[in-house]
Amino acid sequence: MALSTPQQKPELLALMTFIKRTRIRLVGKRFNIDLPRVTEKRQNPDMTCIKFHCLVLTLALVTPFLSPTDLRAERKSEVDNSDDRYVSGKASRDGIGKFYMGREISKVMGHLGAGWLERPEREREERTDLLVKNLELKPNAVVADIGAGSGYFTFRMAERIPKGKAYAVDISKEMLSIVRARMAKRKVENVVPIHSTITDVKLPQNSVDCILIVDAYHEFSHPWEMARSIHRSLKPGGRLVLIEYRMEDPTVPIKRLHKMTQAQSKKEMEVAGLKWIETRDMLPRQHFMIFRKPLAEKK
Repeated sequence: MALSTPQQKPELLALMTFIKRTRIRLVGKRFNIDLPRVTEKRQNPDMTCIKFHCLVLTLALVTPFLSPTDLRAERKSEVDNSDDRYVSGKASRDGIGKFYMGREISKVMGHLGAGWLERPEREREERTDLLVKNLELKPNAVVADIGAGSGYFTFRMAERIPKGKAYAVDISKEMLSIVRARMAKRKVENVVPIHSTITDVKLPQNSVDCILIVDAYHEFSHPWEMARSIHRSLKPGGRLVLIEYRMEDPTVPIKRLHKMTQAQSKKEMEVAGLKWIETRDMLPRQHFMIFRKPLAEKK
């Protein structure tokens, strides 16, 4: 069978030239396709059709490398300019001078505060036993303790999910070292330490049944990004249990920036796509707030 050459088929020559001049550039997770400009005054009448077929061919080659998640993430990043969500101002004694939705973000308690987290009187003062009980965890649940610190709640949750998994998520490598040492000492096998960043909890998407944050969210330097990361990590219908000292109660002996009102908490979770379900009042000093990721995202 004889094959046509570009000299025999002018339209084939035009197509090959068009493909040769087409540039495909990878920018982040997005492919930019630069089509050549046709400057000739007199074009082949089939040039428009050739350009269309060339574009279809190019997209066919590129599309397999893109997933729907990548495309959605790219569109989301273009819409959400996180820098516009924060305001800088004069820092208070316990704050960092960065404000989110009217709230100043507090300073972080580092690994040197591990002893305070493990103080013997904590269960009596804060009724941490009631807190864990009210999580209502199933034996095979996948849970995550964000801002796990020394693992005070991580290990208590792990005891209740013998067939499940408990992620201990923290930005501090020193805290995670404490968690690993206790895992070895107690021979615990269903705890998984995760080193997070200031913007990402580093958990698999749609994988967690219940996320617990105890007295840590108010310290997040990037609360919007963290809340969105938590949203992505939760399974559809999964719960976020947010524990914060009650700012509405002046008798709670905690510094102001280390407390949050229920109204402020609801506002910040709502914009991240988490729906408030209820607040339980069984704890002596803290809000026990339950939020849920919708079963299906609204289109």
